[in-house]
Amino acid sequence: MQLHIPIQISPDNPEPLYHQIQVQLKELILSGHLPEGTLLPSIREFAKDLSCSVITIRRVYQDLENEGILRTRQGTGTFVAKVGTVTREQYRKEAVVEAMKDALRSGLRVGCTIEELKQLFEEALLEITNEGQGTPMNRQPGTDNPENKGSNTEVPGLAEAAVEPKEGGSGNE
Repeated sequence: MQLHIPIQISPDNPEPLYHQIQVQLKELILSGHLPEGTLLPSIREFAKDLSCSVITIRRVYQDLENEGILRTRQGTGTFVAKVGTVTREQYRKEAVVEAMKDALRSGLRVGCTIEELKQLFEEALLEITNEGQGTPMNRQPGTDNPENKGSNTEVPGLAEAAVEPKEGGSGNE
């Protein structure tokens, strides 16, 4: 039985196919959906499943192997490598920060002020939390009740960090 990897690619997407595949495969691995030791499809099988070139899949596998996320054993196949908790946590935070930066850039392009962006962020966060899609992890006291709209729902410094670059550029946010 062959492993099905839920990757969606689109030729209409401006991102190259290999990048679409690489980002989604990396996300599946770092989120734990593809656990350590999982045997991935062969390059040919995966290319056939995704209707893309063998060269595209070879590049994805090589890039992820260079990052330490995959490992290949000659004659056996390509496997998900052990990915530490620190790497998973770093990826999780980077993915969220990048998505927020994209949203903030969009808001700035359409003329929103920083104050408007902060308000929109807080409203969107509250809306998602009310839908039951927010996670209770890391909530500050007083934020799990939607009636506390003004108390502790603001995330201090978050909007500023994503809009205004910090001095020193250490990258350790």
